[in-house]
Amino acid sequence: MRGLRLMGLSAIVSFASVWVWIVAMPMAFMDPEYASWRAKLTMLDRCDIGEAIVLGDSRAAAGILPNRLPFRATNLAIGGGEAIEAMAALTRVLHCQDLPRLAIISIDPGHFTRPDLFWYRSVRYGFVSAHDIAALRDASRKTGDGSVYDGHRTSGLPTALRDLEYRIQFPPLYFSSMLHGGLAFRRTGNEMIMSRTLASRGQYYFGSDAGSDTVAIDGHMDSFQALPILDHYFDAVLAALDRYGIEALFVAMPVNDATGQQVRPAVREKFRAYLSDYERRYPHFHVAGDLMPSWPNRLFGDTFSHLNPEGAERFSAALAQRLQDAPPRTQNEAQNGWFSDTGAAASAKVVPISKRGS
Repeated sequence: MRGLRLMGLSAIVSFASVWVWIVAMPMAFMDPEYASWRAKLTMLDRCDIGEAIVLGDSRAAAGILPNRLPFRATNLAIGGGEAIEAMAALTRVLHCQDLPRLAIISIDPGHFTRPDLFWYRSVRYGFVSAHDIAALRDASRKTGDGSVYDGHRTSGLPTALRDLEYRIQFPPLYFSSMLHGGLAFRRTGNEMIMSRTLASRGQYYFGSDAGSDTVAIDGHMDSFQALPILDHYFDAVLAALDRYGIEALFVAMPVNDATGQQVRPAVREKFRAYLSDYERRYPHFHVAGDLMPSWPNRLFGDTFSHLNPEGAERFSAALAQRLQDAPPRTQNEAQNGWFSDTGAAASAKVVPISKRGS
């Protein structure tokens, strides 16, 4: 009997020790991408924002280099990022004393139409708070769309218990990372990644291959219809930016030519109509040029149409050139070439950063 008690006590102590380690030392074992997210959270905590922020998904996280822009900027886009995560980041930004004057928003069509990695990354990595999760629960009930909030249940538990598990960082949620990363084997590598991401103002790469001809999800979409919950949050983001007088510029990241050739006209048309409706509703919101530009396959580093280093440099240089002037004030300006020549040939028209004094 005493032996069983000792075994039980030992198990409890071991479990508690692992729990303390998970809470105190996530950089020691978490997935490498966590370190990049941690860097973004660090900049948010410091209110180290600058004049512009980037909100969006992984394509923007990889393809927009803040250090190449003509003013101090911070890339807050994240892998799998949707309007929910954009709102979580923006809420933190709006608590800072010095607010940005521009928000660059870039979310691909797929991240308006289906849930992605909210629980596995956004919650698990600590990018959204318990308050954000409670707000999502309320918004899901209001819109009648539980596709994100109800989309992940651990062990079939009720949503309230699942939320509690994530809030207290219940160890089983992190066992897979600990299994692959060991207790401390990833610490040095993650610290290096975090330092690089801080130096790059939040930008980090997903793939660095010298090209990809794989058709990404955009090329497999039959149509475009935003989920009610994601539409609710996109509206909330634009409303908050408009309320604070912050210019909001929607800039679509390019896809590879293989994907661009497969995109259905209906997807482009409905995506444009969706964003145009918001342009009419919010004076500070503008859409820049082609919504689904396609670039040569060689400028993409993986199968998800993430720009590789060469592609990111080209895109950021083109974006920087256009941001020298104020964002377009009308829909016509946005559609008539403001951001239409961002393809590979555009680099010849862009004055190098080093020659512009930025």
